[in-house]
Amino acid sequence: MGNAQAALAASRLSGKYVEQGDKEAWLALFSDLAVVQDPVGKSPLDPRGEGHRGKEAIAGFWDLIIAPGKIEFTILSSFPAGDECANLVYLVNNLPDNLKMEMNMVVVYKADNDGKISSLKAYWDFDAVQEKLMSS
Repeated sequence: MGNAQAALAASRLSGKYVEQGDKEAWLALFSDLAVVQDPVGKSPLDPRGEGHRGKEAIAGFWDLIIAPGKIEFTILSSFPAGDECANLVYLVNNLPDNLKMEMNMVVVYKADNDGKISSLKAYWDFDAVQEKLMSS
């Protein structure tokens, strides 16, 4: 399996495990030195904009961002190329207190030679999502 196909397969499993709330299976998809940037750039979720580096930091990201809600993760289309796969994703996060966060995003997964995710970059507008949540 080429790295693009490995990235595609890992991206599909990533979404599946997020929906199932399976932290251990999700973490097993990542290489030890992986970086998760979700969203890419500086935000309250990543004040330095450098991403969550290594499995311990990625596990912390899960606990803080993924675990509190019930996420529906729908891949609308996938574009595997090179050692990466870019997915157009529609995400719904059903949060406590009847808050619902809905957004379209592009998520790019990079696979290493072992087929593990070495990089996950999610492109979405934190400020726009925050504004939408505050107005609901």
